[in-house]
Amino acid sequence: MLGSDYAEQNCSVARTLELVGERWTIMILREVFLGVRRFDEMQRNLGVARNVLNARLQRLVDAGVLKRVPYQERPARSEYRLTAKGVDLWPVLMALREWGDRHAAPAGPPVVLQHTGCGGSVDDRRRCERCGSDLEAWDVTAHAGPGINAAPSRRLAPDGDGVLGSAALVAAPAGG
Repeated sequence: MLGSDYAEQNCSVARTLELVGERWTIMILREVFLGVRRFDEMQRNLGVARNVLNARLQRLVDAGVLKRVPYQERPARSEYRLTAKGVDLWPVLMALREWGDRHAAPAGPPVVLQHTGCGGSVDDRRRCERCGSDLEAWDVTAHAGPGINAAPSRRLAPDGDGVLGSAALVAAPAGG
């Protein structure tokens, strides 16, 4: 029987769950992939307690999934950006999103992804339906989908163009 600590499990799934298997951690990663970098904005969007958010962010930084980057000296402020290790979680979040769109979004997907390069839709294999390109996190932009207003608790509002965020703002190709 699995306990609440998977450290002794010789299983990659269990070890991954040890890091990202908690609800708030996945939701924080969703925010970062949508281009949200700053603590206060994450806290506002998620409605999570500040101490919980701080602990989860610190754990992701300690694990090398996010890095803290200063953006202001007085007072000292930092934002959170994905590392290459963090970007590698994009397919995992996309699989969860796709499953949710199919089975848990009766009003339609709240977010749709488009290939930033040509504007084509992103299919469930993370490929552009228009040009056929295989896409990475930095190749897509998130837009409000038909189900965006179905959940009034969603605090991340689209701008005038319906853009929610762009992974291009937070992720860069490996080595870039």
